[in-house]
Amino acid sequence: MHRRKARISRRTPANSSTVKVELRHIHKRFGNVHANDDVSLTVEAGTIHGLLGENGAGKSTLVKILSGFISRDSGEIVLDGRPAHIQSPADALRYGIGMLHQDPLDFPPLTAIENFMAGSPTTPALLNVRAAERNFRALCRQFNFDLDPHARVSDLTVGERQQLEIVRLLANGAGTLILDEPTTGISATQKTLLFDALRRLAQEGKSIIFVSHKLEDVEALCDCVTVMRRGRVVGELNLRANGAGRAHGDWPAGERFDVAARIVEMMFGRELAMPVKPAIHQDETALVLEGLLLRSDRLEMHIGHLAVRRGEVIGIAGLEGSGQQLFLLTCAGLEHPAAGSIYVSGRNLTRQPYSAFVKAGVCYLPADRLREGLISGLSIQEHVALRMPSRGIFINRAAAAQEAERAIATFNIRGRPDTAVEQLSGGNQQRTQLALMPSPLNVLLMEHPTRGLDIESTLWVWQQLIARCNQGTAILFASSDLDEIVQYSDRVIVFSGGRISPPIAAAALTADSLGQMIGGRF
Repeated sequence: MHRRKARISRRTPANSSTVKVELRHIHKRFGNVHANDDVSLTVEAGTIHGLLGENGAGKSTLVKILSGFISRDSGEIVLDGRPAHIQSPADALRYGIGMLHQDPLDFPPLTAIENFMAGSPTTPALLNVRAAERNFRALCRQFNFDLDPHARVSDLTVGERQQLEIVRLLANGAGTLILDEPTTGISATQKTLLFDALRRLAQEGKSIIFVSHKLEDVEALCDCVTVMRRGRVVGELNLRANGAGRAHGDWPAGERFDVAARIVEMMFGRELAMPVKPAIHQDETALVLEGLLLRSDRLEMHIGHLAVRRGEVIGIAGLEGSGQQLFLLTCAGLEHPAAGSIYVSGRNLTRQPYSAFVKAGVCYLPADRLREGLISGLSIQEHVALRMPSRGIFINRAAAAQEAERAIATFNIRGRPDTAVEQLSGGNQQRTQLALMPSPLNVLLMEHPTRGLDIESTLWVWQQLIARCNQGTAILFASSDLDEIVQYSDRVIVFSGGRISPPIAAAALTADSLGQMIGGRF
């Protein structure tokens, strides 16, 4: 064991200021699925390299191979011209490769400085907390991160946890950083700080791999982009020649559209049509809230009156933890208000059990699809069976299998009836959730309906939601994507520090003005 570590340390380029990363002819199979099929990728030192592709294209598999979380079947990893033998995340870190996951891998009960020191290959048996804190503060100052070393990680926002993970990886000698969907769930200010930090690291010669579904982020940040589809590389595009690094709004409109169109065509093999939400033509209300008082351990919020019409879409904006989830859970009957009344299609359901809300045509889809929306370990068919009307104590497996086949075909789920839901990509998990929704439906409540989804899956989800609106379903959804809120909402409610804005017509908003309101300006 000691001899193996010594061999790795002699070859590691972790202390080098520039690291060129090459993945050559990578293959990886999961059963019959060829997740990576002869994938080759080169990331030049001192560049930010975008990695794009639809859900299930093989992006996550590839970066997990590079970061040591899974092993490759064949192929080669080469760092600065020398083969690298990476079998674990510890191996990868010794080679100077660190990965920032979409959900940061930290210890929430511990403080920021305790997390900073955890897992370091150079941590001595007797910890020098003062020295670690000096190093922590110096790195934070370098990137303008405002982190309290003694704050508990459980009290930090997603963006602050990302910042903590970045400085931890840098302190451990990372010369190559992999970021998986890093702008999901963070504020505009945190996104600016993140992009500034990544540009600075690239200028210092570090290699950055930026996995994202957001074209505007890739255009603004990356020097070049590699696109994957169905486990293979289908194309690369040099964005530096087109002015990479400019803010999204600084691109000439025609040039920005041309770059985005080329990337989308590589990702999906065709252009994608944007779904259009029609105007509301119904006056009948689906959901009415009167004098609602919501309380949690941290917040107290009051809603005087809110009436949501059938077919209307209400977007809910705000920083994470501002009360959006409590609001949606209360509207779904999963939490009870401290005071006030909830009416669904004219029926008073205040303080009624969740089952009464379900019978009234209310459906809630949580943000965490696998932990809260679906049941890990069960197949698509078993989920369908649980949703089917009960006739005694026995399950009609033949009917469930037939219904599962229909759902897979209708919702274009890439899986089989016996596929366990945890084996599905994020997009296919969301498609499965949508397939399980009852019909007809009066009120649909959703948290981050397209978080982590590729462009095609995002547009497909909204096509299904707009179809529900046309059938009279009222939709209330929370999202951290301000463009999504402005584009698809009829009206918008903003949550900020325990305050709730009156509903505002989406046509009167822009993403920038909505961002200012999230900061409390209303």
